[in-house]
Amino acid sequence: MTKRAGERPPAPEPLPVPVVDAHTHLDACGAKTPEDVKALLDRAGAAGVDRVVTVADDLDSARWVVEAAGWDDRVFAAVALHPTRTADFGEAEQAELARLAAHPRVVAIGETGLDYYWDYSPPEAQQVAFRWHVELAKRTGKPLMIHDRDAHEDVLTVLDAEGAPPEVVFHCFSGDLDFARRCVDRGFTLSFAGTATFRNAHALREAARWVPGDHVLVETDAPFLTPHPYRGRPNEPYCANYTLRDLATLREADLAELAAMITRNAERIFGLRDAVRS
Repeated sequence: MTKRAGERPPAPEPLPVPVVDAHTHLDACGAKTPEDVKALLDRAGAAGVDRVVTVADDLDSARWVVEAAGWDDRVFAAVALHPTRTADFGEAEQAELARLAAHPRVVAIGETGLDYYWDYSPPEAQQVAFRWHVELAKRTGKPLMIHDRDAHEDVLTVLDAEGAPPEVVFHCFSGDLDFARRCVDRGFTLSFAGTATFRNAHALREAARWVPGDHVLVETDAPFLTPHPYRGRPNEPYCANYTLRDLATLREADLAELAAMITRNAERIFGLRDAVRS
């Protein structure tokens, strides 16, 4: 953890090619108004992060991200009920999420999946909700954004049993090289957050080094998981710049080429060019 833990990391040098932050939480970053969202996106844009997918974790957040995606052309939304919030998941919640998922600025169903680290929701309830979200992604034709914490095997078991939608993104990928291979073999995309820059995350960094370029996204999960060397400070979408630079070095890749490929991946997976503003 760095000193000045309450301060944002300094503004980085702009990227040579713009990139998309594939997973952030603008509301958790403190944004409440259109002006707040604009300020966050202006800071991101100055660093070369020109668009974001802001992700819900409960119903209030789902309503907010859809509204925020209408405030700024650089913002897109993803809606779901986070697995830790699925202890009570019934018809009312399903109807509301299905309604929000149909919005044209919603570009993914997520974050959904399994979380066995926390005990807020029983595994059985999480699995029921996860299966419902898989079906929603297939019904809407939108990619599925996976939250997987200490649940690798069960996540793959559910996806294999239910039949995964055409596009699946493992948000904040946390597996090792073997798990990365198994995901890519299934056609899934792996999104890397600041954790991939942590110098003690050897197995994760090995996976990030290997993953084929057309299966990679970059994200912040802001305000969490601030990348090295600013671990412990508040995260924001502009910090995807730091993670991307670290990935380029790790992969011995040209920064501009990697940024361009990740941007193409995000545009293809999330259909960003087709998502209209209402």
